[in-house]
Amino acid sequence: MASKPAKSQKTNASLSIGTALRRKEINVLLITADPDDARAVEAVLASEPDGLFRVQWLSHLSEGLQRLCGKMDVVLLDLRLPDVSGIGALDSLLAAAPHIPILVVGGKDDEDLARQAVQQGAQDYLLKNHLDSYSLPRALCNVIDRKTAEEALFLERERAQVTLDSIGDAVLSTDSAGNVTYLNSVAEKMTGWSREDARGRPVGEVLRIVDSATREPSVHNPMVLAMQQNKAVGLAANSVLIQRDGFECAIEDTAAPIHSRDGGVIGAVMVFHDVSESRAVASKMAHLAQHDFLTDLPNPVLLNDRITQAIARALRYDKQLAVLFIDLDHFKHINDSLGHATGDKLLQSVALRLKGCVRNSDAVGRRGGDEFVVLLSEITHAEHAARIAGKIITAVTAAHQVAGHELLVTASIGISLYPLDGADAETLLKSADAAMYQAKKNGRNHYCFFKQEMNLSSVAPGSVPNLVCPA
Repeated sequence: MASKPAKSQKTNASLSIGTALRRKEINVLLITADPDDARAVEAVLASEPDGLFRVQWLSHLSEGLQRLCGKMDVVLLDLRLPDVSGIGALDSLLAAAPHIPILVVGGKDDEDLARQAVQQGAQDYLLKNHLDSYSLPRALCNVIDRKTAEEALFLERERAQVTLDSIGDAVLSTDSAGNVTYLNSVAEKMTGWSREDARGRPVGEVLRIVDSATREPSVHNPMVLAMQQNKAVGLAANSVLIQRDGFECAIEDTAAPIHSRDGGVIGAVMVFHDVSESRAVASKMAHLAQHDFLTDLPNPVLLNDRITQAIARALRYDKQLAVLFIDLDHFKHINDSLGHATGDKLLQSVALRLKGCVRNSDAVGRRGGDEFVVLLSEITHAEHAARIAGKIITAVTAAHQVAGHELLVTASIGISLYPLDGADAETLLKSADAAMYQAKKNGRNHYCFFKQEMNLSSVAPGSVPNLVCPA
């Protein structure tokens, strides 16, 4: 055995042990078949102040495995045992008690075996000629501290993993090269990539983001952009994630750089969540705010906007447009006699027929009650508006099969033209409304162009006196 070092050196080691471990007692399981080594270890550890170390010596691995069921803080293992020798002894201990740190001891001829043991899971190794009052306590202290730190780090990572898996948002991180390093369980589900498959792949391969409107991929992945700009970056509006299986989901949130202790960018993290449902609800709410609930036609707000946009295009390309104001004749009689439910179904039937009379580039809206508006964009002659008005009258006056009734209804239509009868949506609608009332004065079931002096240009296919007929 090596001679004991100076007293000051021993004192420093004891202080180090007491400071590092902060324990009242350390239970050491010594497994060696060499009695001299056992006595030397017991003597060295017994010399520590305050009885810090309590040693239990066993000569066989089988005995040691049985003793592990008790409270042991560290195992001091000789790899040359009578029942099991070499790495096999270490493997048995690790399998039985993976949470207990193991310090391997051996002679100079055992150094290669000891290094292999460390690679297999031992915390450290110590040569037998270093079993003195300074090296041994310090080595035991170090392996216990290291194992404690490893367990603390493992628990911290487990807690972080549980936390990340428990939150509702997806979390994905990359290294500085933009390769994926981590996904939580939500990110795995949303991307379709498992953590193992995604790790090491370029983030653009795992996180494929496109614009929902243009279908164009993002020019810069937000995580790459966050690292380049060294700041948090929000996702572009209307971002859609293409999952591994090709399915899509709308996402939003932010990406941010990950910094090292010295402030350098070492990666990026992105937190995102599925907004498909909320975006669909928002889209539906926007649609409801701009469309008539009964007929699903544009309401006055959206209709005015459509007319304003059409005016801008007509002005730019030197075109005309027409606004047709349509009022159903004697609709109130049907509504009062057959009820509002039947009246509503008749309005829905009329709305469908109006849409069938115009082009996709035109617009049909409901003003309210039994009033509708048709926008004819980019016409070249007034005759085009007259032709569509006649087509509408023919379509509307054909019998409607509603709630077991065959309903007959007629329409009076007023027509205004841009730029002749107004330069804005409000003026064109007022002009068309005035022309519609003139059509009613002329006997209904007519169309009439607006003129300042209200000169008429109309066609009279005849009135229809019978509004309700038996089915």
